[in-house]
Amino acid sequence: MARPKSASHEIKRDEILDIAAQCFAERSYPAASMNDIAAASGTSKARLYHYYGSKEAILFDLLDRYTQRLLLLIAQVEATAQRRNLDDRAALHELIRSFLEEYETSATRHVALLHDTKFLSAEPDPVLGGDPPVSQRELILDRQRDVVSAVMRALRRAYPQRLNPQNQTAITMMLFGMINWTFTWLRPGGAMSYSAFADEVIAMLERGLAA
Repeated sequence: MARPKSASHEIKRDEILDIAAQCFAERSYPAASMNDIAAASGTSKARLYHYYGSKEAILFDLLDRYTQRLLLLIAQVEATAQRRNLDDRAALHELIRSFLEEYETSATRHVALLHDTKFLSAEPDPVLGGDPPVSQRELILDRQRDVVSAVMRALRRAYPQRLNPQNQTAITMMLFGMINWTFTWLRPGGAMSYSAFADEVIAMLERGLAA
């Protein structure tokens, strides 16, 4: 029987993922090396391999955890909306605020999700399950689709008179276009906070989509 990993082992893996995400964002995933990640972590390459067998393994764990986090965030907002008896429009607004709150502390992870998913293996991985087995890349892409679908449903509920089968994809991606690229210009402590920007996005939806 394999010995269970200690809590400190998981904490160290979290630290490595933080640093790796920063390296990928600054250098690009192809250019960043295990040596770069080890140096930025203040450890040796041999020690880094104790936690991850390859740079590819780091990228997958990074995106695996982050996409699970986004789906959990959606579930938490839905539960909160039900508990607080929020109407559909208020629930969508809460979701937008929650996404931007997450993005404020996960900018480098979000960069990796947007730019580096294509570098994951496309080979079926029996460890991930599925019938037939899915690949690492397909697993992450499926979760991204799940996030988009959840937001599309929230938009349809919030603005039923404006969304229809012909425009719902475009409007959903318009919303993601407003919030997903904030890492390129919005900075914590800058002239506009993430929460203030969330209010601006909501105001834009209300003026543009409200009947």
